Amino acid sequence: MRTPTLLSLSLTAALALAALAPAAPALAQQKTTYITIGTGGITGVYYPLGGAICRFVNQSRKDHGLRCTVESTGASVFNINALAVGDLEVGFAQSDVQYQALKGEGPFKDKPQPKLRALFSLYPELFTLVARQDAKIAKFGDLKGKRVNLADPGSGTRSTMELLMKEWGIAKTELKLATELKPSEAPAALCDNKIDAYVFIAGHPNANFQEAATTCSSNIAAVAGPVVDKLVAAHSYYAKANVPGKMYKGTDAEQPTFGMMATVVVSADLPEATAYAVTKAVFDNFEDFKKLHPAMAHATKEQAVSGNSVPYHPGAARYFKEKGLLK
Repeated sequence: MRTPTLLSLSLTAALALAALAPAAPALAQQKTTYITIGTGGITGVYYPLGGAICRFVNQSRKDHGLRCTVESTGASVFNINALAVGDLEVGFAQSDVQYQALKGEGPFKDKPQPKLRALFSLYPELFTLVARQDAKIAKFGDLKGKRVNLADPGSGTRSTMELLMKEWGIAKTELKLATELKPSEAPAALCDNKIDAYVFIAGHPNANFQEAATTCSSNIAAVAGPVVDKLVAAHSYYAKANVPGKMYKGTDAEQPTFGMMATVVVSADLPEATAYAVTKAVFDNFEDFKKLHPAMAHATKEQAVSGNSVPYHPGAARYFKEKGLLK
C-alpha cells in the first residue's frame, strides 16, 4: 500500500476543512439569544402570563434561536424604564402608562420614552379597590381618613392611583396612613388589620383578590361617579367596566370601576426578527395561550391590536399585517 506523502496529507486536510466551511454560517445562525420579560408581582396576572409567553417562545426556539426567561418586577413604570436602559427586552405595561411614557407625563415627566413600542394587547385590567368590611368603605370617596395602601412606587397602579386621588381631591395627608406595599403583600396587611384598603389594577379573576376575600371579611368597593366619568371622557385608553358580582366572597353585587388594557411593550432598538418571533409564538398558539390564565378566557386576537397608545414595533406590525389584523 502506498504511503501518504506530506503533500497528500496536507491536501486531504485542506479539502476536509473546505467541506466543513459551509456549515459555519449555519452554526452561527443557531446561536442562542437571551431575552427577559419584565412582568409584575407573582400574585398578579402579568407574571404567569409572562411565563406563558416564554413557554411558547422556547417551544419554537429552533426556528429563531431565542431563549426566554421571566422576571417578577415592579410592573408597568419599572418595566418601561428598564426597557429604555436595556435591562429588559420585553415588558408588560398598562395602556395608560404607555401613553404617559411616550408623552413624558406622570411618572415620566422628566424622562419621556420616545422609543417605546407596542407588541400587542392582551386583556382588560380593572382599577380594583379592596377594603375591610369593618372599615365601612363602599366607594372611593370613603378613603379619606383611612389607612390605604397606594401600591409600590414604579407600578402602573401607583401612577393611576395618584392621578385618581388628585382628580378626586383626596390629598395623601388626608389619609390616616399611606403605605407602599407590593400587591402580593397587600392582602395579608389588610387581613392583619394593618391597612383598611388597597388598590390593584389587574385582570379578573385574580388570586390576589381571592386571597383577601377568603382570608378575612373584605369587599370590593365602587370606583365611579363624575370624576371617573371625566377621566374616561378625557383619555381614550380608559373605559368603564364592572367587577362581576359573586366572583369573590363578600362582594355579591357587581361593582362599577374603570380600566385599561394590559399590553406588552418593547424598545424600538429590539431587532425586528425578535419582535416578530415573540408575537408569532404567542398568536400562532393563541387558543392554547388563552387557557393558561382565567383573565385571558374572553380575549380575542382583535384585542391584540387595540388599546395601544404608542407605535407598533415593525416586527409585531409585520405579523399582524400578515394575519389581516392590521392594515
